[in-house]
Amino acid sequence: MNLTRRKLLASTMALGLGSALTTAFPLVALAETVDVAKLMEASPLGEKFIGNEDAPVTIIEYASLTCGHCANFHKGVLPEIKKQYIDTGKARMIFREFPLDPVAAAGFMLARCAPEDKYFDVMDALFADQRAWAFTNDPYNAMLNFSKQLGFTQESFEACLTNQSLLDGVNAVRDKAGNEFKVDSTPTFFINGEKATGALSFEEMSKIIDKYL
Repeated sequence: MNLTRRKLLASTMALGLGSALTTAFPLVALAETVDVAKLMEASPLGEKFIGNEDAPVTIIEYASLTCGHCANFHKGVLPEIKKQYIDTGKARMIFREFPLDPVAAAGFMLARCAPEDKYFDVMDALFADQRAWAFTNDPYNAMLNFSKQLGFTQESFEACLTNQSLLDGVNAVRDKAGNEFKVDSTPTFFINGEKATGALSFEEMSKIIDKYL
């Protein structure tokens, strides 16, 4: 994906439900590892994470905001992971952008444009009400209206989505994940470097985490 801001706005206005669902897979694949040193190199946009930086387990998630399985993970599995592992200091979780389409890229840009301490609040809201803004015949206006609930004006919304350096950063995170770590679907997780793809349950994820504790 090599989006420019003009293409992003045009595609966001034109894109509908069909293309937003094409490459999110529910299947689970485990036990592949990658170069952990490269994996841990910070995103050019800066890392967004929850948990203690010194936690013995680092979970990295590559997700798309238009991925239904990603939304289900964030609503149904992540709260228990947070309760059992993150809040107890056993793990931290880094979130990285892997947009499957221009609508998802625009959503990530909005989260990055929000005040820094509101990033995860915006992400949670976008996943919680995914169908309200992502899967419509008019995603541009749906996203604009949704963004106003998050504190954006039309001017700040458009300024965010035409921020070329921000879009370049989102593209760079996605491209590196695909080229260097062979990420090709969402959600994809790396747990202390061990790759796990698909709609992991709490039990499946905790089984991997527990190996490193």
